Formats: sequence, C-alpha cells, structure tokens
Amino acid sequence: MRRQRPNDRGQKPETRGRSPEVRKQKPEDGKKSATEVRPLAAGLWPLVSDILGPGVQLLTHDTNGLAALNKPAGILAHPNTPGDAPRSLLQARYHPDGEYYEWTKQKTEDASQPKSGLFRPLASGLSDSRETAPPPHRLWLLNRLDSGTSGVILVCADETLAREIRALFQRKQIHKIYHALVFGRPSQARQVWRDRLAVQKKGGHIRTGTGGNLPAETHMTVLRQQRDGPPPLALLELTPRTGRSHQLRVQCAQRHLPIVGDATYGNFAANRAFGKQHAIKRLCLHSHATSFDYEWRGRTHTFRATAPTPSEFHHHLFT
Repeated sequence: MRRQRPNDRGQKPETRGRSPEVRKQKPEDGKKSATEVRPLAAGLWPLVSDILGPGVQLLTHDTNGLAALNKPAGILAHPNTPGDAPRSLLQARYHPDGEYYEWTKQKTEDASQPKSGLFRPLASGLSDSRETAPPPHRLWLLNRLDSGTSGVILVCADETLAREIRALFQRKQIHKIYHALVFGRPSQARQVWRDRLAVQKKGGHIRTGTGGNLPAETHMTVLRQQRDGPPPLALLELTPRTGRSHQLRVQCAQRHLPIVGDATYGNFAANRAFGKQHAIKRLCLHSHATSFDYEWRGRTHTFRATAPTPSEFHHHLFT
C-alpha cells in the first residue's frame, strides 16, 4: 500500500485546500489577547459622523465604545417633542426610557432620497419590502447639557459600559471643567463657592434658587479680565464638585457675576445692550473638558475630552 505523504506546506492531505486552524492564545488575568478583534470603534464611529446634528462634532472615542461630542449652543441633548428632532444632538430616533439613540443603515438606494441620506432614523410601524433592515446601531446618552450650553457631551455604544459611566456621574467621580464669560469682576482670582440650592421641576421646566437644602460647591479661577469697560467682563474657569441643575448659572448670579446671555438668571438689561453691540444671543457657558478613570474588562482606562473654548468668549474681552 502506498503511504500518504504530507504536502509541500506540511499539511495532511485531508486538509489540503482549507485554511489551517489558528488558535488564539487565551487572555491571562482578565486581559484581552492581542489577537482579539473588537470592530466597534472602527466600524461604528464613521457611521456616527453621518448622523450628527447641526454643528455637532466628534471629538474623540476609545476602543471600548466611549465617545465625546462637541455640542454647539442651541442644540438639544435629546428631543423632547417630535418637532425637536432637527435641532437635536443626533439625527436618529431617541428612546427616552432607555436614554439612547437608535438608527439603521439603508441597504438599497432610493432615487427619491438625497445622496447624503445614507442613514435614517428608525420609524416604528414602517417597513419597506425592497430592503431587509440590518440590526440597528445604538448610542446611549451619558450626560446632558442645557440647550444654551456648548461643549463636551458623552455617549457610549455599549449598554453595560453606559451604566458603569452613569454610576460614576452619580458618585461624583467625573471631573468637569466649564468656561463662562460673565459680567463683572471677581474680587479674588480663586474662590470656592458653596451654596445650598433649591431645584423646582414643573412641566418640563427647571428653576433653581438659593435657600434650599441641596449643597452645591464650585471652584472658580479667573482666566482673563477686561480692564476697560463698560461693561466689565471676565472669563472664568468653573469646576463643579456637585451637579445640581443650573448650579453654575445660579452661583454666578448669586455673586453678581451673571453669565453673559443668561435669559433666566442673568442681567437682562446688560444682555440686551451687549447683544445689540456684539450681535451675540447665546448663553456664554461652555463645557470645556471632561476626564475620568473607569474599570472595564479587568483593566483601568482613562478617558479625556476637550472642546476648545468658543472664540467669541475671548474676542469680547478685547473689543
């Protein structure tokens, strides 16, 4: 009987024509092996860029599914009514119960749709026999900013990780820095502001005042001041140690340093005069930076995101 011989590549005859099996090394101590591929970041974030709301920018993301967006003033973190969708963070369907956005990609091209419309929000109850919808993409919203506040806002593509990061917010383990353009001049270059606030929520509206039982603490540093007026202006760095609704706006107003453009707690007469002179109508409060450490899959990760301070904040200090 003729004995079988291995082929030139050392494979047995019965395996010829098939790729040899590749064994992956098991990760040690909960760490991921070098051969494990996680296509989340590589595959999802280019898709997200196509559904960003007006003026929204993708600042940074990591391989675990966390991302930071730069939200312009006037854009909502999420829609509250169907009419809010065009000016929301993402042009996708929002689920308030789970606090996430959801969308899918069209598999067939409709000539009646614009070429740029590669992605569309999911519409409940609608179907198209010409296409088979792939599994939807989802992004969980991790924090919120008032519509008038610009800057860093966080999203996550993994539901479990989203819960972990939200828990960090609850435990006050997220470090946030805001920049605010205010009327007035602080008496000191650095201060720690401590107040007790009362927050009232009614009919979807929030109103915060002093004299309540909610402790609020913010560390203030003067970045720049306008020496010549009127009006006197200062650019402040504000680092909140607590996260009360409208905390920074109320604490600034309480110290006679109202934020420029604040139509709720600000100096209304100064806002009108300043708006006419400089053609600015926005709230001059900006979420400048967010950073934190988090544990995920046996490792400690650091996430940092910075959104540049709007140029008009600096411009108005010298014009």
